[in-house]
Amino acid sequence: METTPSLKDKTARGFFWGALNNGTMQVLNAVFGIVLARKLDQDDYGLIGMLTIFTLIANSLQDSGFVTALTNKRNATRHDYNAVFWFNIGVSLCLYILLFFCAPLIAWFFNEPILTNLSRYYFFGFFIASFSIVPRAILFRQMKQKELAIMGLCSLLVSGIVGIVMAYNGMAYWGLATQTIVFNLMVSILSWVFAAKAPLSSPQGGKMPSGEVPDDKTPIDKHSAWLLPPWGDKRGASAFFAPIKEMFGFSSKMLLTNIFIGVNNNIFSVVLGKLYNKYEVGTYNQANKWNTMGYSLLTSMVGNVAQPVLAGVNDERERQLRIFRKMLRFTAMLAFPALGGFALIAPEFIPLVIGAKWSTCVPYLQTLCVAGAFIPVCQVYSNLLISKGASGLYLCSTAIFLLCQLAGVLWLSSRGIGPLLYWVTSLQVLWLLVWHGFARRFTQLPLRALLSDLCPFLFTALLALAAGHGLSQFADNELLRLLVKVATAVAVYAGGMYWLRIDIWQEGVE
Repeated sequence: METTPSLKDKTARGFFWGALNNGTMQVLNAVFGIVLARKLDQDDYGLIGMLTIFTLIANSLQDSGFVTALTNKRNATRHDYNAVFWFNIGVSLCLYILLFFCAPLIAWFFNEPILTNLSRYYFFGFFIASFSIVPRAILFRQMKQKELAIMGLCSLLVSGIVGIVMAYNGMAYWGLATQTIVFNLMVSILSWVFAAKAPLSSPQGGKMPSGEVPDDKTPIDKHSAWLLPPWGDKRGASAFFAPIKEMFGFSSKMLLTNIFIGVNNNIFSVVLGKLYNKYEVGTYNQANKWNTMGYSLLTSMVGNVAQPVLAGVNDERERQLRIFRKMLRFTAMLAFPALGGFALIAPEFIPLVIGAKWSTCVPYLQTLCVAGAFIPVCQVYSNLLISKGASGLYLCSTAIFLLCQLAGVLWLSSRGIGPLLYWVTSLQVLWLLVWHGFARRFTQLPLRALLSDLCPFLFTALLALAAGHGLSQFADNELLRLLVKVATAVAVYAGGMYWLRIDIWQEGVE
């Protein structure tokens, strides 16, 4: 007799496939990044960096927050998915047309004429990505981490090879742009292949309301209603898009939040591109790329599991709090030593791996890694708020963060990149307390509980990094210093976890 996997089993499988997926993808990203960075220069990366913020905002608008709304909705039906799919396609097409005609203005703003044609080509990638949004939402809702892993790895492999071939044939930034387009195209194709075999019913087993498609566990390619366009629905356009109206209150807040996040993460590319030049943008983007690869491994691994799991136990407050705190400790156990360790080895890693020409990005990378260590922890808090349907609080926290960051940018922009990064890093660390304050209405978790969950990992990581740095001073070449730093830091951190008898560490080891 077939048994339904428990929530614990689903969570464990989700973490396993999430770790395998994101770990392998970051390794591939690093390999492709190394090859491209050795061939291309700061100006090439700078041109693409200037356009990134426009693509991220467009991605947020095309998603419109409905994917998160679908994940949270207990009784999501075929009509819901169908309406969101066609709505996203329409919004994406309109956005691409708008950006196509705004391309000359973007080129004028940055004083880079090449951006007119490059942006029109590069922006086409987000329109292609719109076809994958709903199929990926189905896979995410069902916690199909294995399928998501295969999809991501295949897409990254193909697009990375295309980017490298183009770069080594003299197409430089056109290769970087094509890499993104090919990645989105592969994701769109494979998401439909895998989603066609996935049921639409919720992992918690929610039943469909009367009057809907009777068997919501049928794969999506087995029913014509899934691909029915608005003009082919006998109910009329108003009824067809009724789910959009129903989810708009929640999704609109998520939309604004995602836009703020995109601006938060890419404001420096705009500021540096306007006030400085594409060389400075390229230097910063190289540092930011490596930092993002570091923390996104954890945010993706935890985030892909945390939201559906926390949403699945919304009716069990004590159980949800236990799961939340365990995810918090698990994330801190990995994030603090990983990102701190990356900052430690950056002076040796960057010249050895991508070349001495990129050594100027090392100080930026070290500063960004401090902020990066706290981003995955904050992500767990945001997953909790989203699972509770508190999109308003999520929006409020993100908006205030953006305002504080913009205030710092206006104040410090004339003083150079270093002070700007110090400001944002300090803000990111302190903002953990803000997230905790917003979440207290749901968790009733006192501040001392947060500190007791995080401090053992933070202080042990700092001790390990100090030991690694101290011993590395006796090494007489870059490679040996890097190896000494890594070996010492790992040994001290593991020894500290064992000596403190950290429960989640012992569970992982055993």
